[in-house]
Amino acid sequence: MRALLAAAVLFAAAPAFASDAPATSLTLADAAKAPAGRLIIDGAAWRCEGAACTATGGANQPASRACRRVVAKLGPVTTFSYRGETLDEQALAVCNAA
Repeated sequence: MRALLAAAVLFAAAPAFASDAPATSLTLADAAKAPAGRLIIDGAAWRCEGAACTATGGANQPASRACRRVVAKLGPVTTFSYRGETLDEQALAVCNAA
């Protein structure tokens, strides 16, 4: 009975853990380049609605590298945040130029 109660408590707390995940998102400069379905880049599953895209998961890497990998597949971005780290204008310029 105790095991069942403990499992119920952990199950109820699971959504709270998921919502604490750092944000991963971007805005594409050209919404026409947004993938129609899910696109996986370095373990991050990207989904887009128009130019705004969000992701879950992803490799443990710096945001600047993740940005370069995404830009190589989707084209330039105007905003980029990876696992809670947001790139500033200068870092975005470097990312888009790579």
